[in-house]
Amino acid sequence: MADVKLDKEGYLLNLADWNQDIARTLAAEEGIELTDDHWEIIYLLRDFYTEFELSPAMRPLVKAVAKKLGAEKGKSMYLMMLFPGSPAKLIAKLAGLPKPKNCL
Repeated sequence: MADVKLDKEGYLLNLADWNQDIARTLAAEEGIELTDDHWEIIYLLRDFYTEFELSPAMRPLVKAVAKKLGAEKGKSMYLMMLFPGSPAKLIAKLAGLPKPKNCL
């Protein structure tokens, strides 16, 4: 990951640089070992970004997850369990996407 450029908050500067190894490295820096549950959300967010050209804040993220993966996974508590702190920001970072605009 030495040649991959990140901004001061750790988000990829070039979205095309993203791959699973980069996601694993960024996750490890956050103290997270990625499981199938994590990957399911990461890829859902990447699809969302492809469709809408934005990284969603928490509320639209929860709605998108509920729509695609069902009500059980479309809950803030589920996302916070997988991605502690600020799930919308952390998932975007691990998915190689820009920080959601309305997240501090």
